[in-house]
Amino acid sequence: MSVFSTQELAYLGGRRLGRLATVDADGMPHVVPLGWSYNPALDTIDIGGGELHRTKKFKNASSNPKVALVVDDVLPPWQPRCVMVRGEAEALTAAVDAEGNALGAIIRIHPTEVISWGLD
Repeated sequence: MSVFSTQELAYLGGRRLGRLATVDADGMPHVVPLGWSYNPALDTIDIGGGELHRTKKFKNASSNPKVALVVDDVLPPWQPRCVMVRGEAEALTAAVDAEGNALGAIIRIHPTEVISWGLD
């Protein structure tokens, strides 16, 4: 069973841009927009990208796995919608997908809490 509700998965299925929050070694937050994908085989959120292993977000997730991802939008006239995923990140330098295909470096978020609003 997924940690995501049917409504949350439907909403996430139509979006590709999110904002990832990580924390550096000094406790300073770092938030960046990025692409992501839902991994149904593991019920995780996977974040990739070119040279990901060299980024601040990857380094932060390596040293402090507590992260949050927000995927949101606003419908007119003012109807905010959001799925926020809090969890534990794995900063993997050589990940593979469910079929064993190489993905390269990714940040894999294992959700511990999912909060959403405005989806109905």
